[in-house]
Amino acid sequence: MITVNRSDNPLNDRAQYLLKTLVERYIREGHPVGSRALSRQSGLELSPASIRNVMADLEELGFVQSPHTSAGRVPTVKGYRFFVDTLLTVKKLNRREVSRLELGLRNDEGDFQALLGSASTLLSGVTRLAGVVTLPRRERATWKQIEFLPLSDRRVLAVVVFSDQDVQNRVLRLERGYDREQLHKAANYLNAHFAGKDLTQVREALLAEMREARQSMNELMLTAIQMADQVFDSDRNVESGYVIAGETNLMEFDELSDVEKLRRLFEAFNQKRDILHLLDKAVAAEGVQIFIGEESGYKVLDECSVVTAPYSADDEVVGVLGVIGPTRMAYERVIPIVDMTARLLGHALNSRQ
Repeated sequence: MITVNRSDNPLNDRAQYLLKTLVERYIREGHPVGSRALSRQSGLELSPASIRNVMADLEELGFVQSPHTSAGRVPTVKGYRFFVDTLLTVKKLNRREVSRLELGLRNDEGDFQALLGSASTLLSGVTRLAGVVTLPRRERATWKQIEFLPLSDRRVLAVVVFSDQDVQNRVLRLERGYDREQLHKAANYLNAHFAGKDLTQVREALLAEMREARQSMNELMLTAIQMADQVFDSDRNVESGYVIAGETNLMEFDELSDVEKLRRLFEAFNQKRDILHLLDKAVAAEGVQIFIGEESGYKVLDECSVVTAPYSADDEVVGVLGVIGPTRMAYERVIPIVDMTARLLGHALNSRQ
């Protein structure tokens, strides 16, 4: 991610003030800002001609650019980065705003999946952007217990309890049907052999059992191993995922409303790989991280900004949450919302222990 070296600031106070005024107006209105508008709004005793000179300097330095269709100027990624790192004043949330976030997470403290879904929905609702929350990495939890319940048509419901009190349900399809007693014996076998192991150890043990002991296993033992393999093969896909809400909010912004742009963006949300790779960078970092436009490294996000913060459980970072929106998002408002939501989600997770 690009950062600005504050000790190597190429702008004088007047240029910084005009850039700040331009960025704030563009974020608010979404239209290129002309010199006359800057002259009126800035409150500086400068003529439009003098402001045009400053804007020309800012453009030459790469902080602003002129769209082909307008004589006004808009911020570049470099301009936004300088604004965020140097000119932005982030205000703390007031008590009422914090209470709204707390209430949005409080109702689902007993339901792990619902809690994460509420966090993403809360972020999207409060910011009017897309809210995203990565699922905690399951490798940090151990397998506590598994139970199998018979369903119809050779289907079985697997209920898996993890050490962090998360409960996961999987519907498995088997080659033949088993009654409740047989499934109970299969669950007892797995609990005796694998309970207390983390998921990496469980997968390795499952592979070893299937590879080395297949000949000596009876049919029920082998079926138990195969069912467990199905459970954790499914979990492998979930553990690296995220929940997202409010994608349609992005359609409200003119710069993202192009059908082809939206198609590529929503496709990226569905495929998840690139978005997850970006979010993984934020997991390893401390505090709020901001990726503006091309800083993300993914072309589909060139006109977007991603603001993230890691969330923790038991003093260990387990995931990251944030918002995705246009580069002209209201950073001074979004940053404290993302930061506080991450803190509150961590608190909610800890309260479930």
